[in-house]
Amino acid sequence: MSVAALIVAAGRGSRAAGAGAPKQYWPIGGAPMLTRAIAAFASHPRIDDILVVIHPEDEARYRAASAPHAARLREPVAGGARRQDSVRAGLEAFTNRAPSSVLIHDAARPFVPAALIDRVIESLSVHQGALPALPVTDSLKRAEGARVTGTVARESLWQAQTPQGFAFGPILAAHRAAAEREPRRDFTDDSAVAEWFGLDVALVEGAASNRKLTTVEDLRIADELLQRQRGRDTGTIRVATGYDVHAFGPGDAVTLCGVRIPHPKKLVGHSDADVGLHALTDALLGAIAEGDIGVHFPPSDARWRGAASELFFKHAASLIEQRGGAIVHVDVTLICEGPRIGPYREEMRERIAAMIGLDAGQVSIKATTNEGLGFIGRSEGIAAMATATVRLP
Repeated sequence: MSVAALIVAAGRGSRAAGAGAPKQYWPIGGAPMLTRAIAAFASHPRIDDILVVIHPEDEARYRAASAPHAARLREPVAGGARRQDSVRAGLEAFTNRAPSSVLIHDAARPFVPAALIDRVIESLSVHQGALPALPVTDSLKRAEGARVTGTVARESLWQAQTPQGFAFGPILAAHRAAAEREPRRDFTDDSAVAEWFGLDVALVEGAASNRKLTTVEDLRIADELLQRQRGRDTGTIRVATGYDVHAFGPGDAVTLCGVRIPHPKKLVGHSDADVGLHALTDALLGAIAEGDIGVHFPPSDARWRGAASELFFKHAASLIEQRGGAIVHVDVTLICEGPRIGPYREEMRERIAAMIGLDAGQVSIKATTNEGLGFIGRSEGIAAMATATVRLP
């Protein structure tokens, strides 16, 4: 399957008007936003072809921004008045050497991870379209003027991201049909065009890092984060381990890595006895030589009786952040005869990632039994081993 990337960079960025140039050319971390967006696809081994849609007035800016990857790019094409007009122009430009699939991406998302691109491509082996998205976590309100009039249920709501992937022929047909039948309708993204045309579009896991930069403030924050990252990249890498164990007691569920799992027994401890988060907390503290969990949250202190272990874990992560460091990767191995970890593994990864602002791809959860040996083999408790990789200035 040949895969092309179509990067849309023809907008004027009105909400970032104070940036002094269209936002896709605004420098973040020393390089234009568009350069970073192109790099994500130019460096990906599964992308065969790349084309950028630009504003007719931006050719000089585009040549400068695209220069590091010029050998990988087709000649740019001029966009239209609306985003969907620009996308259609780009799709038409591919017809002389059409790919099997196309990933349509906004230049305003310069931090798309390679793993997300992989997920979209993999989904296209089964579906006509693939939409990366994140579940809505904030409360949503309806309002009239400044008065709140209602709350919107968020359980089935998702935040759409790009790149949105499609089988090339069907998405081109969908855009052509929209231009002919709905010429005045402004579709908000390409999945909306695909839905209207009746294509099969599947959700795939998005990435928190794949945020859209819209305002001058977004650009400023992104620039500061990248400047800090450049400093971290020249720092040192530390790897530390943690270990914890808790016995079973009477109960009906255990909490492991922040996820409640029904079980005939519960784990006994001063806090919620989340053995996975306790081991991870010790690994993070070990990476910065800050003792162990008992030093920061003594079992003798009644304040921590029954406390959620998420509190301890976030505290350890905050100490790393205060030193200008970054958590690169965390890995947990849960050792138990029961409960079964497999059905909850992905939820654990997402929960841990959300606690400390990582992508789920930076979190590993493994499980094993003790083959019937020892206190674990006798189902008297659960143990956990953890490793944390941390970058420090």
